[in-house]
Amino acid sequence: LGAPDRRAGVRGVLRHLGAVQLDTISVLARSHELVPYARLGAVGRKTVESAYWTDTHAFEYWSHAACILPIEEWPHFAFRRRAYRNRPHWNHQLPDGAYDQVVKQLRTEGPLTATELGGAKKTNDWWDWSGTKVAVERALMYGEVVCVERRGWKRVYDLAERAVPAALLHDDLDDTECLRRLVRLAGRSLGVGTRADIADYHRLKAEHVDAVIADSGLVPVTVAGWGKPAWADPEALATPPRGRHRTTLLSPFDSLIWERARTERIFGFTHRLEAYVPRQKRVHGYFAMPVLAGGRLVGRVDPGREGRTLVAKQVTLDGVKAAAPVAQALVEAAGWVDCTDVRVERVEAPELREPLTRELARLLG
Repeated sequence: LGAPDRRAGVRGVLRHLGAVQLDTISVLARSHELVPYARLGAVGRKTVESAYWTDTHAFEYWSHAACILPIEEWPHFAFRRRAYRNRPHWNHQLPDGAYDQVVKQLRTEGPLTATELGGAKKTNDWWDWSGTKVAVERALMYGEVVCVERRGWKRVYDLAERAVPAALLHDDLDDTECLRRLVRLAGRSLGVGTRADIADYHRLKAEHVDAVIADSGLVPVTVAGWGKPAWADPEALATPPRGRHRTTLLSPFDSLIWERARTERIFGFTHRLEAYVPRQKRVHGYFAMPVLAGGRLVGRVDPGREGRTLVAKQVTLDGVKAAAPVAQALVEAAGWVDCTDVRVERVEAPELREPLTRELARLLG
């Protein structure tokens, strides 16, 4: 797991993955920070944000979910912008004149948050959007407005005509060409995938994948044990594996594992994000992070922080051999978020607690 060229840094990771999912949950860090961390190591969190949001390198749009996308992919989402414009109904009513007012204000004042535009909510309820918020989100989906950064987790909006480079600011690609390119990019990012894997990457419909995959440049392959047809990136097939495996904690929203069926098929590892599961029904914890080591998923950790201590609230290990890599992943993550100590609260198999704590003590010195 890593970027093809580590010298390309965070931006190289973004281009290689094609989409980095955003999410509100922040335990060690937000998910879009954890994704490059998993591949590059302890790159500074300010460096991560700067890499995404300066020099018009990326934009936020609806892909797998709300995702940071390389700016070169702007034309490829013309099919989705058109679909949104033709959508017959919405969850929020758009007040008369609000849309034009938002566009006029952005044109006059430059990049603004919804609050700066006049208010994001009518009440304290998160879903009760103001007319201004409805308008600017509608403009975002249509492509007249673009999210150019997140500031304090608030979207910062600007006019697409000003924020997107002129060479990319067009909706010239028809739907078929948009889909063909996105299928090709998803296949390249995955290396190999079934139709469902490839469709899930940018949340395309299965029939859309079927319509374009023969012309996508991906090649049909058979994967032992999968039982379903698959397609692979020919460049990945022709390139010998190189580089070293990372040992690291993974965000549950990392594209390596975000699709549960694929994660089970490749790693034999069943994972479910339990943040939205009632506490009494959680099995592995609020934000259990799988641990990657040697190309395998060897355990999971539900982390937390108390001051400068990283707390492993619940740990699951795939046997005694997993103790060393899980300890290594915990110590590196602690250093990244400026913690100086690691404390283990619960280990699912009690007999594995001693090997884990012994290895942590060795690494922490």
